[in-house]
Amino acid sequence: MNEQIVILDFGSQYTQVIARRVRECKVYSTIVRYDTPADELARLRPSGIILSGGPSSVYAADAPMPDRGLFKLGIPILGICYGLQVLAQFLGGKVERGLKREYGKGTLTIRDSWCPLLLGLPGTLQVWNSHGDKLTKLPKGFKSVATTDNSDYAVIEDRARRFYGLQFHPEVAHTPRGREIISSFVHGICSCGRNWTMQNYVQQAVEEIRAQVGREHVILGLSGGVDSSVAAALIHKAIGEQLTCIFVNNGLLRSREAEVVQDVFVRHFHIKLQYEDVARKFLDRLKGVTDPERKRKIIGKTFIQVFEEATKRAGRAKFLAQGTLYPDVIESVPIGGNPAALIKSHHNVGGLPKRMKFKLVEPLKCLFKDEVRQLGLELGLPQEIVYRQPFPGPGLAVRILGEVTAARLTILRNADAIVVEEMKRSSWYYKVWQSFAVLLPVRSVGVMGDERTYDFTVALRVVDSQDGMTADWVKLPYELLETISTRIINEVKGVNRVCLDISSKPPATIEWE
Repeated sequence: MNEQIVILDFGSQYTQVIARRVRECKVYSTIVRYDTPADELARLRPSGIILSGGPSSVYAADAPMPDRGLFKLGIPILGICYGLQVLAQFLGGKVERGLKREYGKGTLTIRDSWCPLLLGLPGTLQVWNSHGDKLTKLPKGFKSVATTDNSDYAVIEDRARRFYGLQFHPEVAHTPRGREIISSFVHGICSCGRNWTMQNYVQQAVEEIRAQVGREHVILGLSGGVDSSVAAALIHKAIGEQLTCIFVNNGLLRSREAEVVQDVFVRHFHIKLQYEDVARKFLDRLKGVTDPERKRKIIGKTFIQVFEEATKRAGRAKFLAQGTLYPDVIESVPIGGNPAALIKSHHNVGGLPKRMKFKLVEPLKCLFKDEVRQLGLELGLPQEIVYRQPFPGPGLAVRILGEVTAARLTILRNADAIVVEEMKRSSWYYKVWQSFAVLLPVRSVGVMGDERTYDFTVALRVVDSQDGMTADWVKLPYELLETISTRIINEVKGVNRVCLDISSKPPATIEWE
């Protein structure tokens, strides 16, 4: 990696957004702990360093602080909000609690349009503030180049040392010209090119995988989802026959899931695939279980057992590959000082037992979700795989309220297939975050022809979201809703009523269980 911007994370909820904005400038970015030693930062050879925001006050006794040697590396530095305050405090300035807090929209007035950070911007622009403290005394060598109503030091610079600070957040959408400010830092001040491309990443990742694995063998749990599919294609490009993918059919999959996976990865990519059909085992263990949490635990425990047995049959392998993404690896620093870079417990293979002595291969761990999709296209994966919507680990079991049975799975699978088919036919499938059917344990009276029916109800759930943390229901055209409803009732035996879920998250969740 020739050029990169390193971001020191001080616990901001926006740290990953900063990383995204840098990558949108076609420059690689990486997030590290706020207290990473200066010599370690120097070894990364960054073109620039960004100090993130954070919830603390720099004058507090337990405030997270960087290594002082950071400011002697001769590397351009941009401090954002708390990062500005850290920069100023370390270099002799003063930060105090503001008499008036600044949250939300504000107006920035530029006093020096020749500041390299603000080139090409209008005299005033909208910015987004989120701070209660303020800089009250500039460090030696700095000057103010822009102000807001509540701050005389909204943008500061020491042009000689290439140190800059912003009291607002340029990375968020509420600062409309913020991307230009970040671009000015990355390209103008740090002199970075525009070399972060998926084609370059593929070449780099292939070399890294080969260097890590050597002649050893790798096992990957292939789910058919975007992350594991892209990881499989990338690792196979690097080491070919040394990769064995294990696909577990737990009987809780979507319609044609097993067929699609085998067609794409075996017949198209010629990847070695070990197919484990254990649907009966999962259904037997779920018999009579209605509690959602018990369902999840049973499915997770059974999967681990099945996967462990499958790895023994796969032969000797030293490495286990996972489709871990960057957001799974990097967590913001919690107040209290625990470091970032913690691995989450919900990896693709569900938290394997420690007795499974594998070394991990995680070729996607520095990528965001949309970058993974770009990588999938670069590797030749079909759109059906690359742009498929998120699917819960426990599968259709969490979309059947009540007991999971073979008959109910058939009803839901058929209904869900119609939802997917019509969403794709109308081009809405790729415009939303998720669209699926839920089978409710509710029966109602209906009339079909001259006969009374007493059948199940299906709920239609269609939501839009950026990251799954919050979501809103999608206002689909009435004609599309009518088509989906009519087809489900006419074609899926056992259903006579379709309802639309119009609740947002929060207070509801996206999935029903």
